[in-house]
Amino acid sequence: MSDGVKIRTILLEDHKMVRQGLVALLQDAPDIDIVAEAGDGITAINLARTHHPDVALLDISMPGMNGLEAAQKIREVSPNTRLLFLTMHADDEYIIQALRFGGTGYVLKDADAGTLLDAVRRVHRGESYLSPEVSQTIIRRVINEQAEQHGDSHENLTCRERQILQLIAESKTNREIGERLKISIKTVQTHRANLMNKLDIHDQTSLVKYAIRHGLVKLD
Repeated sequence: MSDGVKIRTILLEDHKMVRQGLVALLQDAPDIDIVAEAGDGITAINLARTHHPDVALLDISMPGMNGLEAAQKIREVSPNTRLLFLTMHADDEYIIQALRFGGTGYVLKDADAGTLLDAVRRVHRGESYLSPEVSQTIIRRVINEQAEQHGDSHENLTCRERQILQLIAESKTNREIGERLKISIKTVQTHRANLMNKLDIHDQTSLVKYAIRHGLVKLD
């Protein structure tokens, strides 16, 4: 970050060697600071209460209190902390639960270092991030199980708004969307605001969930 402010992060990972490797990787980034680390959920909750980090990087499979339960408690003691799950579980049910427990990011442990760093930064900026390896099955499951009462409001979106909604669901930034569609960032922001108003959705995570539910994403 140009202003020298770092992303204050806590790490929950029960395997010590894995945790040490993650700490080394993240601390090496100039804009990320690991303020605390924990090997169990209870410790992570206490650390969140003490440090109020920007991002909590959480594993799911933990002895005793798992990462999902810890995430719920972390939201209670530090509401502004954004939750990013780093896990081996590609199963759709785990991802759905992670979203329900307030997660705004989900990265698989076989992702490369650049993907993880990008995820931390995007989640910190208020964006949602799903690891590219998330399967078609997971996306379809979200569509089926996360239906909400928005009627057919997506039919009112313009072609351009649908394009932008799809790119948002693919975790593209405003700049990347503008470059893809050859329009200015300001125009992207205007279209984003218009489609949010049409759908009566006013936060990034819900917008991504909506796009997934209505199939406005590419299923490769």
